[in-house]
Amino acid sequence: MTAPLFSIIIPAHNEADFIGQTLDAAHHACEALRLPYEIIVANDASTDPTAQVARDHGSTVTNVNLRQIAAVRNAGAALARGKYLVFLDADTILPPQTLDAAHRALRQGAIAGGARVRMDAKLPFTMQFGLNFWNTYSRLLNVAAGCFIFCTRHAFDQTGGFDTTYFASEEIHFSNALKRFGPFNILAQHVITSARKTDPKYASDYWGTLFRTVFSFGNSLKKREGLNLWYPPEGTNHSKSE
Repeated sequence: MTAPLFSIIIPAHNEADFIGQTLDAAHHACEALRLPYEIIVANDASTDPTAQVARDHGSTVTNVNLRQIAAVRNAGAALARGKYLVFLDADTILPPQTLDAAHRALRQGAIAGGARVRMDAKLPFTMQFGLNFWNTYSRLLNVAAGCFIFCTRHAFDQTGGFDTTYFASEEIHFSNALKRFGPFNILAQHVITSARKTDPKYASDYWGTLFRTVFSFGNSLKKREGLNLWYPPEGTNHSKSE
């Protein structure tokens, strides 16, 4: 059996409604580029059919009960066999041209990177402003959005993976850790992620979490409390991947 070049790792908590199309798109991207690959879904304490949907769509599933995004990403990476790792959110579409650009960057010496982010629906003005702010921040400071991060296996191992002391902003800390070991590229290409959290009723959570994530206030992101956008109370269903 050919060893995978890419391991696509998807953390998921109650993502049965979204993960099928994410997996279909990931399969399509890899197959269109003829890249050897595997897809690993780290199914974190889901109470819906996430695990079965993931298996039905041709992925390997590891079941964990962590409820902490950094730890779930690391759990998926522990099973990965690829030379290159891609961390992809369960509601995010990876276009072939974006994976191709990541592959080119890695072959040319980058050890990690990310991409621009688009939403799958038209956003209210304030939400679009927030997304534009993030994309500008990401490019200027060279940090990846959590919905799509790629890196070499070697670089991942050198950093020790995602910092599990954080319940949010783990992608920023991971990006900064990776940059110590080599070139880090934010691609001009984009991924497409779900706009579900931009509903106006979640606006205060969205802005608060974005502000705290970008500026990472001390220990404020080292606990689950106050991060309802990512860790909603049981019985609600607007979580993204965690």
